[in-house]
Amino acid sequence: MKMHDLGPAYGSTSTRTRRGRGMGSGLGKTAGSGHKGQKARSGGSIRRGFEGGQTPLYRRIPKRGFKNHFATEYAIVNVSDLEKFDNDTVVNTELLLSEGMIKKELDGLKVLGNGNLTKKLTVVAKKVSNSAKEKIEAVGGKIEVK
Repeated sequence: MKMHDLGPAYGSTSTRTRRGRGMGSGLGKTAGSGHKGQKARSGGSIRRGFEGGQTPLYRRIPKRGFKNHFATEYAIVNVSDLEKFDNDTVVNTELLLSEGMIKKELDGLKVLGNGNLTKKLTVVAKKVSNSAKEKIEAVGGKIEVK
């Protein structure tokens, strides 16, 4: 088998319908749009949620709550999660991202004190809870707050 022999599996693709190409094609004249009306016109599509002039559902339902767009959101890691690293490892957001322990960097890293730690680590984070600080320093680790 060579590169030029490769192709999609049989039946997985179909040719696109060429609309408005004469009566013999089966989709000639109005090209499947029917006669007259908004959907038969050019550019005559109806936006999502449109209910024919009736107040749409997304406007009838009452809105609740408040989302503060200026709030800082931290990527959170517990002390128990740091147990998987070796002694004298520098734990920062780049390392945690590469290990898949956090999904996004967000506004910084926050270390919480849930669980136990037995390894001496250097933790670089934006925020560290008091209990996490005690547990990391009790084992001989260091904390760098940036």
